[in-house]
Order: sequence, then C-alpha cells, then structure tokens
Amino acid sequence: MTQGIGHVGDCMMKLFTIFVIVVMSLATSSVGLADSASPVGLWKTIDDETGEVKSLVRISEENGSLVGTIDKIFPKPGKDLNPVCDKCPGEKKDQRLLGMGILWGLTKDGEEWSGGFILDPKNGKIYKCKIKLEGAGGTLTVRGYIGFSLLGRSQTWIRTEPMETK
Repeated sequence: MTQGIGHVGDCMMKLFTIFVIVVMSLATSSVGLADSASPVGLWKTIDDETGEVKSLVRISEENGSLVGTIDKIFPKPGKDLNPVCDKCPGEKKDQRLLGMGILWGLTKDGEEWSGGFILDPKNGKIYKCKIKLEGAGGTLTVRGYIGFSLLGRSQTWIRTEPMETK
C-alpha cells in the first residue's frame, strides 16, 4: 500500500515539474514578444475635434529610426481627396498629403521611442515627438510637444494591421 502512495507522489511531483516548466516557457516567450513589440505598421488617426477617423499613417523603420507617412486620408464630403499642405514649411510646402512624411527620427528609448519629430499638416507646425505602445500593442500614444514633454498634447492612434513580430 505504501508503494502505491509513493507512486502517486512521484506522479504528482512529475506533473508539478512539467507544469512549472510549461509556465516558465510561456512566461519567457511572452517576455520575448513584449520585447519585439514594435510600432511598425499601419495606424488609424482620430480627429481631436470630431472623433472621426482622419487618416492612416504607416510607420516603418529606416536606418534604425522610425518614420511615418500618410497612407490614406478621409476628407469630409466635398473636400479635396488629396489636398496639399499649404501651411507646411520648406520642401513640404504645397506637397500632397498622401505619401507625405509626417513622423521621423524616433529611436527606441526604454519602453518608448523618442528624439524625433512630428508634423501637423493642419497647421504646418513641427513638434518634438515621442511615442509609446499601450496595452498589447493595439494602441499608440503619440505625444507632440514644444520644449518639454509637459507642454504638448497626446493622441491615441489605433493599430489597423496585425502586429508583426521580429
């Protein structure tokens, strides 16, 4: 009888060991996924005033930094389907919005990407910028600011394509 109890104890110990190994493997793989989460992909921007979808911005990586271009715009009925940026500075002045680079120079800094810039085509101003993935990578907090991060505003962009892992 004691041999049967010992056998049950051995089986329980083996099951417990397998359980611990599985849990540790899952924990390790989810840490790996968190590390590989990236803002690279297509993002839906929302108009601050109306709450309507304003554009789709594609973020990609070039030479170790992130850049973002306008992939699609959603103009109000009766408005130009591909307007120009008449308030933009320099080479972007009078450039078409579709395909325009509005985000550049962001590099990974811990859990966020910073050190870059963002252009607001609505007013033609360029702001310092930092971005951070939120939740499981389905939203992106984009903060544009002047001088210090406290002097600015944030937008939440929504991922529209499945996240790619490295």
